[in-house]
Amino acid sequence: MATAKKNLVIVESPAKAKTIEKYLGKNYKVVASIGHIRDLPKSKMGVDIKNNYEPYYINIRGKGSLIKELKIAAKKAKKIYLASDPDREGEAISWHLSHVLNLNLKDHNRVVFNEITKNAVKEAFSNPRTINLNLVDAQQARRVLDRLVGYSISPILWKKVKKGLSAGRVQSVALKMIIDREKEIRAFIPEEYWTIDGNFIKGKKKFKASFWGVDQKKQKLESTKVVQEIIKRLDGDHFEVLKVEKKERKRNAPLPYTTSSMQQDAANKINFRTRKTMMIAQQLYEGILLGKEGTVGLITYMRTDSTRISEIAKEEAADFIKGTFGVEYSAGIRKVKNAQKTQDAHETIRPTSTLRTPELIKKFLDKDQLKLYTLIWNRFVSSQMQPAIFDTMKAYLHQNGILFIANGSKIKFKGYTAVYNDTNKDNMLPDMKEKDIVKAVKIESNQHFTQPPARFSEAMLVRTLEENGVGRPSTYAPTLETIQRRYYVKLSSKRFEPTELGEIVNNLISDFFPGIVNIGFTADVEQDLDEIEHGNEKWRQIVDQFFKPFEKELISAEENMEKVQIKDEPAGFDCDVCAHPMLIKLGRYGKFYACSNFPDCRNTKPIIKEIDVICPVCHKGQVVERKSKKKRLFYGCSRYPDCDFTSWEKPVGRTCPKCGKYLVEKKIRGGGKQVVCINNDYKEEAQK
Repeated sequence: MATAKKNLVIVESPAKAKTIEKYLGKNYKVVASIGHIRDLPKSKMGVDIKNNYEPYYINIRGKGSLIKELKIAAKKAKKIYLASDPDREGEAISWHLSHVLNLNLKDHNRVVFNEITKNAVKEAFSNPRTINLNLVDAQQARRVLDRLVGYSISPILWKKVKKGLSAGRVQSVALKMIIDREKEIRAFIPEEYWTIDGNFIKGKKKFKASFWGVDQKKQKLESTKVVQEIIKRLDGDHFEVLKVEKKERKRNAPLPYTTSSMQQDAANKINFRTRKTMMIAQQLYEGILLGKEGTVGLITYMRTDSTRISEIAKEEAADFIKGTFGVEYSAGIRKVKNAQKTQDAHETIRPTSTLRTPELIKKFLDKDQLKLYTLIWNRFVSSQMQPAIFDTMKAYLHQNGILFIANGSKIKFKGYTAVYNDTNKDNMLPDMKEKDIVKAVKIESNQHFTQPPARFSEAMLVRTLEENGVGRPSTYAPTLETIQRRYYVKLSSKRFEPTELGEIVNNLISDFFPGIVNIGFTADVEQDLDEIEHGNEKWRQIVDQFFKPFEKELISAEENMEKVQIKDEPAGFDCDVCAHPMLIKLGRYGKFYACSNFPDCRNTKPIIKEIDVICPVCHKGQVVERKSKKKRLFYGCSRYPDCDFTSWEKPVGRTCPKCGKYLVEKKIRGGGKQVVCINNDYKEEAQK
């Protein structure tokens, strides 16, 4: 008896395949394409510019056996379904699969779901559609544009600067943003300013107030002279309450996550790099084994710029909030309008079920999965809750015409902060009324200087790119990774700092390809891609509009760009192999020491930074900065492997006055530092 044919389902990842096969049952076989199976060739442009930008696709090297297996499975299948991710990239993968497997593009064989749950998957398979060629064209347009930019500019950079360099549409804008910020920092001139702060007491309650002005006029404190004049006018420690203002203030719940806001919060709250956030989000989306319940997708699709929520998810969240916190905490069905430039292809990032609380499933998750899932769950549930309500109080204190202001607040109704607490602790002032007398315990003045703008962190750069309409959710993580891998920028204290190479490349691209680094122009290209997706533009016309002026810039760059000589610096010591002078060279991954007698001598050494501290273990070697395989900074002895001293914290070269162990400099919340003993026997006052 012949075996009954099964329906074949092709998804992108093996993890997703297991989850979906369980939901569909024995009549379905689910396999994975493991991403794209066809792409433009790596060895050449792969775009026929003279033939209306026709892309030349080839089967990806290494996927031959997988494609063969897919073809065999397709021949045996009763029906074939294409279930790649619900975005442009996923649509293109399905389109390429259709080509390789000789499927009819008019067939209703494309299934999409925003979450990998039983109901969502079954609903998708009951309503298959044809492949959306507008989505495919939008992806093709992006791919072709990026290839035209990368494979046209990169060879010029190879010739004029050095091999291994690259340029890209979005990465060039990101690099320019980082360098423009660095220029602002270098040009910044600090300005002096002062503050006068006081510690006050009324009854037994202490509180703080700050100087505001003189004789009912706000006054800046720009010099020591001005501060001294104000301090001289103060007479004793008694201040009169001039006025008290009491108000009720509401703070609305935050919106649920988009890709960008999730990446920013993960960086700020749980210290995740952008790439790590997306990797773990992918795991939560594709499915986690939850004991007897089996493998379940825990969050909706994680590449989105929409804050839209399905009605079913809203209703489930409302019921959960009412049952857990009370009816007064539920915001009901909250309507949210998406921001402009939002594609709104699918929902916000949210848990697939509010009922799966982090506490309920934490035993099935590793610590990083739990951290991110908790963040997503808290943010979504809080977004469906009532605003927090605060009682605020402002007190005006005066003496001899000098006015101080004290601010305080106290939470009256927790609202969404019962789940997602993003507020400061209560700092309510003592009860005061007009003409009350309060006592100043201490008044002190402090000199400050204005600070330059901060360098971009990953989260800040993602937010800035998004605000300017540059790139899309799926592009942020690979963009940041590329500019670091090319050594155009480096992370210093978790902030992007441009390298010499990055500045050279940026200057050349800015001079010869101004459109590529123009934020407005790049954002307009993203809008054009959206128009292609909506069927309002043809992709080849959009590519042509871009390429015609770009081609002229290429010709100009070939003819007029001067060759840049990156000079090697003398290292100041000789090679320990052949005794020739060592040089500092710039390589693909940064600077390193190399022998000047190359190629006869190939001796190289990494550049190690000493911190002027003797090793606290062997007392012979110097403590030097090193990096782990994951690029995390740590400190070790220069005599390694003879001495195996290592420390994540920076030794300060002093010993603990209590136990004699070495002291280290530890980073604390708020950006400060504190010297502590490694045995926790001793701590010094924290420094901001």
